Amino acid sequence: MITTKFFLRGENGQTLVTLLVFSVMAISVAAAAVAIMINTTRATHITESRIRIMGAAESGIENAVIRLIRNPDYTGETLDLDDYTVTITVTGSAAKTITATADNGLFRHSVQATASYVENRLTVTSWDTVY
Repeated sequence: MITTKFFLRGENGQTLVTLLVFSVMAISVAAAAVAIMINTTRATHITESRIRIMGAAESGIENAVIRLIRNPDYTGETLDLDDYTVTITVTGSAAKTITATADNGLFRHSVQATASYVENRLTVTSWDTVY
């Protein structure tokens, strides 16, 4: 029996080239996926930090309201909450303006509230973020 081998000229190594092309494409897709994952993680961390610092500033306002209920002459203080430093200032006589600023070195958030005594009760009339 006679066997005949057919060789196509110029197609030696075509499999290797195809493998290299697909490998480069796979590495590119994997690198893009890793870059997207890093950016998403960074954005999530920033968002979480901003939410936590906003909570720290609002805690400062709540602390000031409690202190004003106990002592109408309260003028403010500085609190250390976890990684945050919260500076509370209270100004005014009839209507008290309470400002709390939380700072962690990277971000700063300020909240301002207005409170006044109505019939010997402390009433908070406004509560806003200061930009």
